[in-house]
Amino acid sequence: MTVLFYGRPNCALCDEGKKIMAMVAQDLALNVAYINIEEDDQVHEKYMLMIPVVVKGEKVVQYGQLDYLTLLDGCSDGL
Repeated sequence: MTVLFYGRPNCALCDEGKKIMAMVAQDLALNVAYINIEEDDQVHEKYMLMIPVVVKGEKVVQYGQLDYLTLLDGCSDGL
């Protein structure tokens, strides 16, 4: 299963979120695709006020201030 992580460079919340997401990915054996919202105008428009954003399938698991337990619970659904 691949989870999408939307963020951008020079974003402290994104950097912290990547660390937390890496722990969750390791615990659940997930693949994480890191997507820079600045490389796609449509994605930038959609998520610019929410980053970081973690998406599994069509569902936003969490955005903004990410935490391990919420990500673990949201990303483990259906595994």
